[in-house]
Amino acid sequence: MTLLVALTWDPKPWVERFRLHLPEHPIAVLGEDFDRSRVRYVATWGPKPGSLSDLPALEAIFSLGAGVDHLMGYPNLPNVPIVRVSQDDLTHRMSEYVVMHCLIHLRDQRRYDADQRAKRWDSDRAPPIAGDVRVGVMGFGALGQDAAYKLKVMGFDVAGWSRTPKSVEGFEIFSGEAGLDAFLARTDILVSLLPLTPETRGILNLSLFRKLARNGRLGGPILINAGRGGSQVEADILACLDDGTLKAATLDVFEVEPLPQESPLWTHPRVTVSPHNSAVSDPEMTARYIAGQIRRHEAGEPFQNVVDQARGY
Repeated sequence: MTLLVALTWDPKPWVERFRLHLPEHPIAVLGEDFDRSRVRYVATWGPKPGSLSDLPALEAIFSLGAGVDHLMGYPNLPNVPIVRVSQDDLTHRMSEYVVMHCLIHLRDQRRYDADQRAKRWDSDRAPPIAGDVRVGVMGFGALGQDAAYKLKVMGFDVAGWSRTPKSVEGFEIFSGEAGLDAFLARTDILVSLLPLTPETRGILNLSLFRKLARNGRLGGPILINAGRGGSQVEADILACLDDGTLKAATLDVFEVEPLPQESPLWTHPRVTVSPHNSAVSDPEMTARYIAGQIRRHEAGEPFQNVVDQARGY
């Protein structure tokens, strides 16, 4: 009944938390000696090719984060359920990030930061109120809906877009290719929380940015991407910032991570960079969640938040 921890970063804090919350299960660590025939569960992020092979008793793979794209292209992926981490801690962290950056753009805080550095006092500008700004959230699952509710509490005019039709009380939701243009046309701040799938790879591109609203109160459309770096075309983001198609961009994810030192995104005056930490998985909360999922399974109940591998999320 072993749980195998297979990570690309220091596993020690995770192993400690799993041992605390799953004392009845031996915990193994990839790279150390363990009996592969006894591994029933894997908790992983970005496993090396081959590391999940030859586990004959495997019953489930837990992805240590909201995304699962790191597993979708994995060679010879075992035919077992893949379970996403979906917990309040991660959801709240993402919403904090989204609300914070929407407010930063609403209140033009980056300009005031520049004024401070220049010791320039300019108190004549009056920013719009949140109700004058239309936010569009792409990806209207658990993360997107929570962020949308909290943005709405702040007064923003919020709508959502998802690949498939959804109904969420209090929000106008556009869906599919048929609804995308209308969604973009009413959006001043575009928030992407999309999973990475073949359909969403490269979707944040020049063509899409040109369809964003041009009549908003912020002086131009703004992009916030806290979803997946593979969904954005960074050359197009830079070109659109330079020609005015985009006013600004806040990026937490990138095509290559860590972001290369030579990337112009680091120093572009209208780009805010953060190191893919909008919703960091906390070992304590994540271990509790996975322990609960394992106990549900061993009590004969189904896993929650199982990935639809055909859809990729």
